[in-house]
Formats: sequence, C-alpha cells, structure tokens
Amino acid sequence: MKRTLLSAILSILFLVFLLATGCKKTPSSTTNSIPSLTTPDVILDVTSTTAQSGGTITSIGSSALTANGVCYSTTNQTPTVADIATTDPLITTSYTFTSNITGLTPSTTYYLRAYATNAFGTGYGSVVKFTTGSTLTAVFGTVTTFAGNATAGYMDGTGAGAQFNNPEGIAVDAQGNIYVSDTFNNRIRKIASDGTVTTLAGNGIAGYADGPAANAEFYGPEGLTVDAQGNVYVADFGNNVIREITAAGLVSTLAGNTTAGYIDGAATAAEFNSPAGIAMDKQGNFYVADHNNNMIRKITSAGVVSTIAGTKQAGYVNATVNTTTGVNALFNNPNGITIDATGNIFVADGGNSAIREITPAAVVTTVAGGPGQSTLLGNPVGITIDLQGNLYVTDESGRIIEVTAAKVLYVLAGNTNVEGFADGVGSAAQFNVPQGISIDLQGNIYVADFNNNRIRKIVVTDAN
Repeated sequence: MKRTLLSAILSILFLVFLLATGCKKTPSSTTNSIPSLTTPDVILDVTSTTAQSGGTITSIGSSALTANGVCYSTTNQTPTVADIATTDPLITTSYTFTSNITGLTPSTTYYLRAYATNAFGTGYGSVVKFTTGSTLTAVFGTVTTFAGNATAGYMDGTGAGAQFNNPEGIAVDAQGNIYVSDTFNNRIRKIASDGTVTTLAGNGIAGYADGPAANAEFYGPEGLTVDAQGNVYVADFGNNVIREITAAGLVSTLAGNTTAGYIDGAATAAEFNSPAGIAMDKQGNFYVADHNNNMIRKITSAGVVSTIAGTKQAGYVNATVNTTTGVNALFNNPNGITIDATGNIFVADGGNSAIREITPAAVVTTVAGGPGQSTLLGNPVGITIDLQGNLYVTDESGRIIEVTAAKVLYVLAGNTNVEGFADGVGSAAQFNVPQGISIDLQGNIYVADFNNNRIRKIVVTDAN
C-alpha cells in the first residue's frame, strides 16, 4: 500500500509536468544535458530504521538513464551519490520511481534527495530532511465511534443513542466538551466527555434568526471554534455570516450581513461568500476560510474585517517557488483553518490539494501537497494542530492524515477513495467523506464523519 501511494503521487507529479510542457511523450532534453528531477516534499512512514521516498524524472537529458534512486547522509546537507545511495529499477515505462530506504540509524537526522544519472552526469532533486524514530513502530490511529449511528436524523442522547444529520464542523474545549456543526439539522450540538449529546443552539429550520439559542436559526453551519469562556463561534456557511453563541445561550451575528459577496470593513457591513472554517488567536481575532471568495479573512476583536491573503481568483500562485506575500497569494476553495501558538495560520486548501501556511507577516507558503499531488493529500477539508506543531488533516476521500512538524506524512486511518464504515486500527478503519477535525488536550482526535452521521474518535499510537 505504501509503495502504491508514493508511486501514484509521483505519477501525478509527472502528469502535471507533461501538461505544462505540451503533453510530450518523453521529457525534453538538450545537447549533452544531464537528467533533471524532483524529490517529494514529504517523507512517508518513517520508523527507526526505514523510510520511503523516490523521485520524478522531468527530463532524462540527452542520453538514456544509467541509474536512479535517492542519496542521503547524516552529515552532508547536500548529499550526492558519493554518500549512501539506493539503486532503484531503471525508469523505462514511466518517469517515477519509489525508493524504500532501510538500514537507518534510530533517532538520527538525515538529508535526502533524488538523483538520476546518464552518460553526461548526475542530476539531483531538492533536499528534504527527516529524523528517524527511536523504535521500529510507525504512527497509526485506533478508531472508535464516540457518538451517533448510521441513521441520519435528529436525536439527543448518549453515544450511539444520539443522531446527527451530516455533521461537518467540530471543536473541543479545555474541559473535553465537543461542539459539532450538525449541518443538515441546522443545529449546533454539544457532546460531553461521557458521550452525552445535547442541542446547544438552533431550532432545526434552515433560516437566519438571532436570539435565544433554542429559537435561533442557522443555514448549513460548518466550521466552528470555542473560546476559554465557553463561547462558540460558527461559520454559518449558507447565511454567509459568522455567528456567536454565548455561554449564556444567546446567538448573535459577529460579522457579515447575509449577502454573498466580498466587502471588508465594519463587521456588520462586511460580506463573505460561504465561509467554511474559523479559528481564533490568543488576542481574540478570528480567521475565516472564505470558501467561495478563495480568501482568508480576519475579524479583529474590535469588529473590523480585512483580507490577509488571497484574491477572488481561484488558483495556486508560484507553484514552483511556493511562496508569495499577502493578497497576491491564490487559494482554491479553502476549507478548514487552524492557528498555532505563535500566530501562524494553516489552511486546508482543498482545491489545490495542499496545506498552506500564512505567517503573521502574511507570507504564504505550502507545507505539503499542491497541484499535481492530489494523491498525497486528496481533498483536504478539516485541519487542526497540536501543541507540538503537528498537523492533522481530514482527506475527504476517506483518510485521516498527520503531517508532522518535521514534514513526515503518516496516514493514521482510513483509505483513499474507500467510502464505508468500520472502526479499527489504521487502514482497517473506514470513513465516509470525513470533514471537521479537532484534538483535545490529551491528544485524542475527533472527526465529523459526514456521510456516516457519526463522530469518530482516534487515539494515536506513536512509539517514536
């Protein structure tokens, strides 16, 4: 499965290259030229002694290949074939290869890059860095059902006795209470740490009304977050507004005027277009993934809305350099959003199959994925971060993924393009269009399993 995943990733990268160069059947070459190639930007399934990488040949150069693989070193930060190198089967029918790396030293940092050699020399991809674990075991997740059952409906209760109707957003507070945007029920639900489900706000009508929580109306609510005082904030997707539910049970509109559009300024006059995700920083500012505007918006604690990244144009700017600044960056239907303790924002950029980072200085980079790497991240929709800076992502195609702070990717649970329901360990578990994701202070992960109408719990085992 691991080899198939990486081979698919690399094949898609090469298809993108072909499209960009006029769909030629073979890579271009020049007289007496060496090969050119790329290295995947993340390492897969690192243990204490093994890892997996590979490369994509973008040009064989001006003669046939004589060798290809990856080279790596613990001391040389730009490794060459004079260091340790794999020798993988020569590229003949495709331009991608997978390298299974063995014999590594536990708890050791390595520098690695892909290489390819022809009669005129050796070309190299970019360098990636990774650190092996302390034990042989990789990272995986054990999945159970925390609340809900197969029936799409509305019922408060405990565990499997409760019913949801296509839940999407999810957040956890410091006490372990879970808040869920029960999207097709147009309600916000609360799950206590013992699995008891109650209705926090919404009367079930798809509409727009502020006021007492039981009488309030939402329209397809999606992302949500909760502050230290127990106030819940909701990206009300269908109403194009951001709502607040106070701990005292009153619903009000924080920003937006229900018109689908794009206007910055005073919160009550501002316009959003299908806001999908929301996060909050330590200063009380909110960040919104404005899905159909392809932007990341900010709502200050003083109630002023601005655009910090993106334009209305959907796209992916500087796919090679992977960096641009502020409103010149392009996103493609951003979904989930989260923020770390130092103010860095991370976005599940669904249409680009990428995880993007926005620094406090509004510099946008790509953490993982990007156009041509849809097999790597699929369609990322939900995202959350732990205290160590590890990101957890829901891939709508059916997987739960971890991208560590060291840029190692693990598939914690589920399978690509498998829609079903099964509790279990790792790839034995199944999801059906998973959406929102959140993590508690103990490291337990909770997922809104959209088409299974359930809230799933994942306990991560990381023996590294």
